[in-house]
Amino acid sequence: MGLLFLLQPAFPIPRLDMGISLAETPGDMAVSLQILLLLTILTLAPAILILMTSFTRIIVTLSFIRNALATNQMPPNQVLIGLALFLTFFVMAPVLSTTYEDGIQPYLAGETEWETALERTIEPLREFMFTHTREKDLEMFIEIRGEDRPETKDDVNTLTLIPAFVISELKSAFQLGFVIFIPFLVIDMIVASTLMAMGMMMLPPVMISLPFKILLFVLVDGWHLVVRSVLLSYLGG
Repeated sequence: MGLLFLLQPAFPIPRLDMGISLAETPGDMAVSLQILLLLTILTLAPAILILMTSFTRIIVTLSFIRNALATNQMPPNQVLIGLALFLTFFVMAPVLSTTYEDGIQPYLAGETEWETALERTIEPLREFMFTHTREKDLEMFIEIRGEDRPETKDDVNTLTLIPAFVISELKSAFQLGFVIFIPFLVIDMIVASTLMAMGMMMLPPVMISLPFKILLFVLVDGWHLVVRSVLLSYLGG
């Protein structure tokens, strides 16, 4: 008996039951749908971060730097993505702050309904996307979708605004990439012409030009200039 007493647990072990039951009131169904919608938003969070923020332009520009330098995997993808994420948070800080204060915080405090909170949450993101979306790109998607010309920003569907914002960001990133490539392309041409004049046609020009490109990038403080240009393209100043 003493042994059995020692084997007994000193505290009660809770039992967890999971199951599906019928909703007794319309309110129960509404709560279930809200939880399902919240889980869906969390699943789509990476796509939202990439397509509705400054992440696209920043990561594409940083990738252009690595390709222009021809350093293969240096810096590694993890470093570029991490830097792009923190720069995105830096750029989006005012927008995310407004989103939380106007939409999420009142809903968690029980001051607003779900529909109102969702509208207030997405409105700052829409303003940000409108600011950096070209009118030509937005008109294209509105025309293809067969919608009437909107009179105000509120008349533009969010699903129409997002792809227009993305291609506008890609165009801006490629413009920055073109400017980044020019000095490194000049170095490659000079090195290739020099090697050809010296009769060293079997020596890869990239092998010789790589140290000079890295030296040039370091001397002009390239990371500082590129990051500053990208941030000022959003924040101004």
